[in-house]
Amino acid sequence: MESPIEVVRRFCAAWSDDAGVSELAAFLTDDAVYHNIPMAPVIGREAIADNIASFIRPGPPGIMGIDFRIMNIAANGPVVMTERVDVFTIPDRSFELQVMGTFEVRDGRISAWRDYFDLNQFTTRMG
Repeated sequence: MESPIEVVRRFCAAWSDDAGVSELAAFLTDDAVYHNIPMAPVIGREAIADNIASFIRPGPPGIMGIDFRIMNIAANGPVVMTERVDVFTIPDRSFELQVMGTFEVRDGRISAWRDYFDLNQFTTRMG
């Protein structure tokens, strides 16, 4: 079985490779929790897939893609922490956002994913 770091690296690479929602959701446990800390958590693989599909879409005001650039990664057992620069591509430009992410991996899948970032910075850059 892959190590937790390997699972998280592949998950981040899938985002960068423009994987589809179902491919991204396959990394998650059925009861996974996705929490962008400035917002409410999303619980369950299907709900997370729906959430991802709601913001990754072509055309305004959607996000056309996100490239997860891992700067640093570390693990303590099943917990993996990433320092990333996420590059968002929107219809007329792209922008970078610094993100700290924490992932919990269980049986080769992500059971919890928490991203910490400046929501005001994101909103301002989205325009």
